Amino acid sequence: MRVGTAWRSEAVSGGANVLTGTRIRERRLAVSRRQADVARAVGISPAYLNLIEHNRRPVSPELIARLADELDVPADELAEGREEIRIAALREAAAHPVAAGTVAELDQITEFLARFPGWAALLIAHARRGGGLERQLVDLSDRMTQDPYLLTTLHEVLSAVTSVRSTAAILVEDGEISPDWRRRFHANLHQDSQRLSLTAQALVAYLDSFEADGNASTPQEEVEAWMAAQGAEAPDPGDLTSDAARAMAADVLRHMQADRAALPDRHLTEALPAAGSPPDPVRLSARLGLPLDLVMRRLADLRPTGFEGAGLLVCDGSGALTMRRAAQGFALPRPGDSCALWPLYHALAVPQVALARLVVTPDGRLFRTLSYAQRRQPLGVGGPLLTDALMLILPADGPVPADALPIGPACRICPRTACPARREPSILVPQGGPAG
Repeated sequence: MRVGTAWRSEAVSGGANVLTGTRIRERRLAVSRRQADVARAVGISPAYLNLIEHNRRPVSPELIARLADELDVPADELAEGREEIRIAALREAAAHPVAAGTVAELDQITEFLARFPGWAALLIAHARRGGGLERQLVDLSDRMTQDPYLLTTLHEVLSAVTSVRSTAAILVEDGEISPDWRRRFHANLHQDSQRLSLTAQALVAYLDSFEADGNASTPQEEVEAWMAAQGAEAPDPGDLTSDAARAMAADVLRHMQADRAALPDRHLTEALPAAGSPPDPVRLSARLGLPLDLVMRRLADLRPTGFEGAGLLVCDGSGALTMRRAAQGFALPRPGDSCALWPLYHALAVPQVALARLVVTPDGRLFRTLSYAQRRQPLGVGGPLLTDALMLILPADGPVPADALPIGPACRICPRTACPARREPSILVPQGGPAG
């Protein structure tokens, strides 16, 4: 098995340092205080305060507290932690496809945040609201086009309407109808009308539920939510609402228990330190003497140190996803749809080869991926040749490198209009709009 350098390379910490000194300087100027007076009041030299304000010296929490008190501002407004969240939100807003063609001064984000905190907060609020509306639009669009319950219910409504119309047309036609046949038609009309009424009521109630957050509409999504909610002890599959979801969850649980028996938690965590930094699943597999696919599944299940927030996608030879465990921050489309550029599908073409690749999502999030496909013949030499592929996904920090693979969730909800693998227009970008 071969593995690329993308998985082994340590992610470079790329977030811009939060300029606490800039915040201090801007606040001092806003209240018209001289540098020397402030320095004297907090017990440091003007030269040292000058270095702090130019971000050339660290600032202890105690000194931040004294400066905040002297400049009449809450201490957390000058601290670093609070600003990191805002900077991340501004970077996310700048990476949105709607900003395509506009070059934002990313190197001046901290300066902008320090000098214009009100405008920055307004921009972040608008970006978050826009993101929420986009997610709602995507959810509604997916459900209207792919939700099996919705499609079945609509088909039932159309079937009942057609039946009622056909029966009514016979009854209003000229000509004699025997009393027996008329009674049959009346009974059919009554039954079909009742069926139409009940189905329509169920459909309206279901459409009303579209506004409910996190409402799973398919058995697979229900099972995925069940898996995401599990802690140290897996929840009871009997808690799921649908029979199909309970059967799928029981099957998933059996496979997970078999994996845990083959590779116990303790053995996995004890072998991690010898697998490099960050841990390399291929080296880990070799050290344990166990199949790579087993190691990848266990890493996504246990999420030990170095694999926090990990996710796993599994597909069969047709490309259909048979398991979806979302990584932290990695958006998944509705079941039945996916991005053709995911390295998961590249692995199908080169079985028994581990493919490591950095990928970047449309919102600028960076992930490390490790994909691996294997072939098997469960029915022996005369049986079919089956192929399965897995992709382990891990959130990564730092700037997006030039060789990162741009991917998306699925064409219909991906804003990358210039993607070479696009197979249908995106609902998020107007036709003829800027390319992502």
